[in-house]
Amino acid sequence: MTDTSHLGPTGLDHGAAGFPGLPELQAQLRDGRLTSVSLTRRCLERIDLVDPLVNAVLAVDESALEQAARADRRYAAGAERGPLDGIPVLVKDNIDTAGLAGSAGSRLLAGHPPARDARVVAGLRAAGAVVLGKTNLSEWSNFRSTQATEGWSGVGGQTRNPYRLDRSPGGSSAGSAVAVATGMAPLALGTETDGSIVGPAGLCGVVGVKPETGLLPLDGVVPITPELDSVGVLASRLSDAALALSVLGGQTAPEPDPGMLRVGVWRVPRMPGVVDAVLDSATQALRSAGIAVVPVELALDQQTVEDGLLAMYAEFRPALEQYLAGRPGGPRTLAELIEGNRSDPVELSLFGQDLFEQAQLIGPGERERAVPARQRSRDAARRLLDRTMRRYGVQALLAPTNEPAPVLDYELGDPGTPGSSTPAALAGYPNVSLPVGQFRELPLGVSVFGPPTLARLLPVALRVAEACAVRRTPALLP
Repeated sequence: MTDTSHLGPTGLDHGAAGFPGLPELQAQLRDGRLTSVSLTRRCLERIDLVDPLVNAVLAVDESALEQAARADRRYAAGAERGPLDGIPVLVKDNIDTAGLAGSAGSRLLAGHPPARDARVVAGLRAAGAVVLGKTNLSEWSNFRSTQATEGWSGVGGQTRNPYRLDRSPGGSSAGSAVAVATGMAPLALGTETDGSIVGPAGLCGVVGVKPETGLLPLDGVVPITPELDSVGVLASRLSDAALALSVLGGQTAPEPDPGMLRVGVWRVPRMPGVVDAVLDSATQALRSAGIAVVPVELALDQQTVEDGLLAMYAEFRPALEQYLAGRPGGPRTLAELIEGNRSDPVELSLFGQDLFEQAQLIGPGERERAVPARQRSRDAARRLLDRTMRRYGVQALLAPTNEPAPVLDYELGDPGTPGSSTPAALAGYPNVSLPVGQFRELPLGVSVFGPPTLARLLPVALRVAEACAVRRTPALLP
């Protein structure tokens, strides 16, 4: 007898990838082997089963099964809307969904859901996707305190790494990464300013794609800074994330680069030897696949980082208050948020709000100086990436995404381990994290970046994924 213990109620394989790829799912929906209702019900059952362990989902949309039924009627009539039609998608809770959650993790926004969908969510609905629910995040996308614990919010509590429940899931798109890793949905939306998609993707063993700034609209997204913020996708396969982004971004889905490929490997300083060992293994797999690999040096100077930080602090309050002005019933200013947190019994129970307080003190003069600082930081980061690729004759750069996930620590907060996301983040360039290995059951990822657009990056990243991406099912270890 065939062992079907790894199959869910719909008969879908929930092994290493969690779901069949999007093209296969759509083929099954089109020919009737699968319905969107059964697929959505399977996701809801998976949330009921697994989420009590990992705490990744903040809210479930009560209309999800009706959304799925409408998709099934479109398929029956031969009027499906494309590769996302009938596909359940979870959405990070700093992205507005009309009438559903929308707290950015803060208790001060809870109970006052957005009146309108963010434009990117409207795009999901127009494509026929089933908006399944909202995922937990590092509160305010990790821009409240330098001592914050990633994956914790006042509304959602602590999201946990599914590979080791005492470990960090990363942030700020923690819930979206964990939900995909544990098979709660084939796709999830996240957001990133610097590392908030690729970081949790690396720590949770999934694919994370952060597009270039401006590819997807930010209307209805709780901001840190519109100069760097980006909406992206977490998935089990890069091909699925790329297909979803092609639909949402109005572009043609890319194919892997068929030509000779040459990539540069950057070994991030201060990362432990185990990261180098996994990077060596990935490099060998790339070479075995016929991809040339060369070592590169990449040094982001301190002034570029400081200019970027100065600009981000100055850009935060105006952007946030513009967003809050469109939210009925909640606080309207950063000052109101600061006072509200002080009065709340939960919000400041684990860490403070020093980033809020510093941003509140920034006046018009500092905001004026931030404008050229942002330009200097962006230009310097772009020159660094562009010149590095030209100097070494490579089409993209590879670097470790993350160290093994640290233990959750509410006294010290997150240790701030080095990553590789900042050059692409400051440049406003895209970044892709791929799962490539593990150390003591903890996933390790590599990031692929360098080109200024996803249209140029994804064909290279797809070749890299074919050569070395490895996805393992979380064991949900205590």
